[in-house]
Amino acid sequence: MDKPIPPAAPPDMAPLTRTQHWHKARRMTALLLLLWLLTGFCAAFFARELAGLSVFGWPLSFYLAAQGASLVYLGIIAFYAWRMRRLDRAARQQPEPRA
Repeated sequence: MDKPIPPAAPPDMAPLTRTQHWHKARRMTALLLLLWLLTGFCAAFFARELAGLSVFGWPLSFYLAAQGASLVYLGIIAFYAWRMRRLDRAARQQPEPRA
């Protein structure tokens, strides 16, 4: 049986080697984890300063902790899934060396 043809890489993505794929995935993961940490940390650290501002009758610190951070987390997950799919497709385009 023939192997199924993987979906083509996006036109702006050149084929990646395994090492390039690994480095890009690690870098993206580190940046997204940093964003996740900053989102959670900043909402708690600056809560007193943000309490004076209100959004829809609620203190801004409460809104950021309850709603804003959750939306940022969902955005991080969506971006990770979208970007990793593109990286994986680009990595699949690289022909594997034959031994």
